[in-house]
Amino acid sequence: MAELITITDPDDPRLRDYTGLTDVELRRRREPAEGLFIAEGEKVIRRARQAGYEMRSMLLSAKWVDVMRDVIDEVPAPVYAIQPDLAERVTGYHVHRGALASMQRKPLPEAAELLAGARRVAVMESVNDHTNIGAIFRSAAALGMDAVLLSPDCADPLYRRSVKVSMGAVFSVPYARLDTWPRGLEAVREAGFKLLALTPAEKATSMDEAAPHRLDRVALMLGAEGDGLSTQALRAADEWVRIPMAHGVDSLNVGAAAAVAFYAVTAGRPEA
Repeated sequence: MAELITITDPDDPRLRDYTGLTDVELRRRREPAEGLFIAEGEKVIRRARQAGYEMRSMLLSAKWVDVMRDVIDEVPAPVYAIQPDLAERVTGYHVHRGALASMQRKPLPEAAELLAGARRVAVMESVNDHTNIGAIFRSAAALGMDAVLLSPDCADPLYRRSVKVSMGAVFSVPYARLDTWPRGLEAVREAGFKLLALTPAEKATSMDEAAPHRLDRVALMLGAEGDGLSTQALRAADEWVRIPMAHGVDSLNVGAAAAVAFYAVTAGRPEA
């Protein structure tokens, strides 16, 4: 059973995991280095626990203590109860969901480990926007993608904003980082995947014609918002594919495009 501790000092060192949550650069450095991430909101906290992440501590406003009572009773980690104004002073923003948890990260699997048991994989290059990362993971989970591979410079899927936007779906889809880019794509091809680069380029094959759902193993490559896939990544692909557009629209937000493309890749896929 967790220990419930009331804290009234925003400088209490026990709250260190939660300080400066709005400082993106600080948190991007600290969290992976210290092996933690922040889960925000009741549903996300519960999904993180269901996914097997160990809780370091929980930070609750008083009215959320009863809501989270079953979790408090189940975990050995300390639970800090504080007033909402104090929580804002600690974190740097109004914690309107009333519940935060510091969770212990798990070691990331190797890409080869994920590829061995997968058939439908998303590959992201230089996607640095945390909202887009979260949206893409949510679509990947909902539409049945087996795994996600990230280029070395992609944003952290376990950053608080990414986790929040995905509604915890980042816990449902296994992911790994490719150590080299784009050279790491060769290992994906050697594992039996056809590399499809999603691009609005006119010379790309329409997704309907490419019929990726009929392929045995597909790795769908997605680039950053605006820039899209790099020239090097496009050259490394086996085929360029595009989503047909109407009314003069040239492209979709990468999060929306990912959802459409994931459906095209997994539509009609037999159940594993």
